[in-house]
Amino acid sequence: MARRHAAAVSAFLFLLLVGHCHGGKTGICYGRNADDLPGPDKVAQLIRQQSIKYVRIYDTNIDVIKAFANTSVELMVGVPNADLLAFSQYQSNVDTWLKNSILPYYPATIITYITVGAEITESPINVSALVVPAMRNVHAALKKVGLHKKITISSTHSLGVLSRSFPPSAGAFNSSYAHFLKPMLEFLVENQAPFMVDLYPYYAYQNSPSNVSLNYALFSPQSEGVIDPNTGLVYTNMFDAQVDSIFFALMALNFKTLKIMITETGWPHKGAAKETGATPDNAQTYNTNLIRHVVNDSGTPAKPGEEIDVYIFSLFNENRKPGIESERNWGLFSPDQSSIYSIDWTGRGNVDIMTGGNRSNGTWCVASTNVSETALQNGLNWACGPGNVDCSAIQPSQPCYQPDTLVSHASYAFNSYYQQNGATDVACGFGGAGMRTTKDPSYDTCVYMAAG
Repeated sequence: MARRHAAAVSAFLFLLLVGHCHGGKTGICYGRNADDLPGPDKVAQLIRQQSIKYVRIYDTNIDVIKAFANTSVELMVGVPNADLLAFSQYQSNVDTWLKNSILPYYPATIITYITVGAEITESPINVSALVVPAMRNVHAALKKVGLHKKITISSTHSLGVLSRSFPPSAGAFNSSYAHFLKPMLEFLVENQAPFMVDLYPYYAYQNSPSNVSLNYALFSPQSEGVIDPNTGLVYTNMFDAQVDSIFFALMALNFKTLKIMITETGWPHKGAAKETGATPDNAQTYNTNLIRHVVNDSGTPAKPGEEIDVYIFSLFNENRKPGIESERNWGLFSPDQSSIYSIDWTGRGNVDIMTGGNRSNGTWCVASTNVSETALQNGLNWACGPGNVDCSAIQPSQPCYQPDTLVSHASYAFNSYYQQNGATDVACGFGGAGMRTTKDPSYDTCVYMAAG
């Protein structure tokens, strides 16, 4: 029996290690819809001081592109929706744009992505029929100069591209967008480009606080898990649920191999009176927990251990943006370049934040002795596999291998999953095989994870 469950754990560990070869990247969105921002040179200097390596801009402003020359910062540049008509109609328009806006500054300025159109389904003018022809023309222009393998082309979307996003496994694209989505997805696969999407758990919370808890939206360890009834997967934060809704929508159209990239996400630090969730504490909590989530390659319940690249919105407050108060207050920095709240970009530090900090809650999760071996084995396999738990400590010669029993090994794995997923009742479920205890199960040199 011991060899059987140890071998199962070893197999899952190998798969997890294979999936952890590279780390997810965290970048920043540098929007400029404001009249009080510092010049591009000062912005480039600020970004380097913060050790930020990846930056998204929304056009190909020459002054901005030049400012990032010889900085090692990788830029994602954009073709605005207003330019899609010209880009889709004539190849010569795109060739000229590339010659004037990109080639003179590349590769001194590292440009790795071009987004052709942004959230086109939200555009007041219907440009959806133009986006794929424009993407093809940009690709053709890059190919002429030998850059089509070095600069990746995609287009960004809002979550509104879905007709359904809950539960995540029921994620489905809006059928009215099929005319441009299918050829776009085929283009992305053909060119090994990611599906780019902008995700905002803030709006899910703000629009429906009775159904979406603040803790769930903020990645808080105090969040109660939400179970997808179709898959049994447990979601402890809204971000993962939104990402997986995109994954399942892609899978339904047989595009499950497409990598998903988050090109905008964040949290406002100030809002109107009714926007009670828009505070500096909540913004710091969300972004800090997000970075940890990305850096640790936590993945999502549907794709555990999957690296995901994320761009935080945004670098500065933008005082010319229309709409409610929060629209102008997503920035990490004020125009004078002072930070509005602190962020640990490494994802490894211990930032003191309101609801996202690590605190011991004095509980652990262990295996029940009143269930079958099959139930324990299934729970152990799940925790060390899809559950994304590091089970190396229960391998032979490791601190928690002895006693070499199914109950002992399952207890260690169950508790690790429990602590990593908010120490909630749901996270100690395991189909009834787990139970919570207030007694620390650690022994000898085998230390059980605890909150904090």
